[in-house]
Amino acid sequence: MGSVKAENLRMLRKLIVIAVMMFGFGYLLIPVYKHICEVLGINMLTQKDGTVALDPKNTQVDNSRLVTVELDSNAHGPWRFRATQRSIQVHPGELATVVYEVVNTQPRTVNAQAIPSYAPNSVTPYFKKVECFCFKQQTMKANEARQMPVVFFIDPALPKDVKTITLSYTFFEIAGLASN
Repeated sequence: MGSVKAENLRMLRKLIVIAVMMFGFGYLLIPVYKHICEVLGINMLTQKDGTVALDPKNTQVDNSRLVTVELDSNAHGPWRFRATQRSIQVHPGELATVVYEVVNTQPRTVNAQAIPSYAPNSVTPYFKKVECFCFKQQTMKANEARQMPVVFFIDPALPKDVKTITLSYTFFEIAGLASN
């Protein structure tokens, strides 16, 4: 019986040593990983001089020019629809946000859709919307007011001679889908 107890005690010691070694390996893995990444130049959180890049710059932005985006709105249906500002100036490649406001003036729920258009028409492939209320149908409750953002950027490949773009939305009721 004594030999079984001695073997169990030896096994317990081996398991404790293995557990401590596993913990140590896991603990050392973090600095080893950081060192390997630093040597290979991947997944860098700090720059070579030891400072942290606090304000990364978007290198896609063309700071050498400004484009004026004029905001237009047209409503076909029971609402007031307008941009909250007339225009915005952006650098090509810069992310911008504008807001359109719509008010359902009817005492009933209305389903609607906004359709964008651009002038001049040749800028359409350069106007990139990231988020837009025009991506889906809007259900407006009776007398509801809503502010709807458009997040966009203008492709830096926009021809240099284009100085002004008009973004226009037509907001209309979807026939046959109105609710009472």
